[in-house]
Amino acid sequence: MVSPAPSVPKDFAQLTLAQAAELLAARKLPPVEQWQPERSGDSAMEIRADGSWYHEGGRINRPAMVRLFSTILRREPDGSHVLVTPAEKLAIAVEDTPFRAVEMKSEGEGADRRLIFRLDTDDLVIAGADNPLSFGDDPDNPDPRVHVRGLVGNGLEARIDRALYYELVEMALAEGGDPPAIWSGGVRFPLVGR
Repeated sequence: MVSPAPSVPKDFAQLTLAQAAELLAARKLPPVEQWQPERSGDSAMEIRADGSWYHEGGRINRPAMVRLFSTILRREPDGSHVLVTPAEKLAIAVEDTPFRAVEMKSEGEGADRRLIFRLDTDDLVIAGADNPLSFGDDPDNPDPRVHVRGLVGNGLEARIDRALYYELVEMALAEGGDPPAIWSGGVRFPLVGR
């Protein structure tokens, strides 16, 4: 089923791209996209806009429990979110996005850059073709996100924290380009437009 997530080093800034790739390769998530259980219901759980998880109105304070639940989270074709096992599928309310990108590391420059994000669940995401960045269509009201897993366009995403967004903007502006864009994993992501 789920192998325990390898630990992210205490000092995320010391993590290299090679180490991040090793950690990602070692993590085996359950095949939630393949599970189609007949039994369904409501989990009485929610993920609030700040990334906190609640069950029946009480906050889930154990990070290990949140990490475990996050491994069985899936977004349905209608945009709703569910916690799914081979036996049952339970609805979960998500106010914004289920994850938050809380730390970032950049290696390389321009088209050779690779961006690594640490999520609030201690998962890692390397932005690129499989995990695209998006910033929304309104330059006055940016909506920075990174795709985490599932189908691109209807999968699970992480909201990129404001401070990280400003770092991305600074990198993109320093490199020039019209319109401004940030590169990661050989893919150019414009700061405006999806």
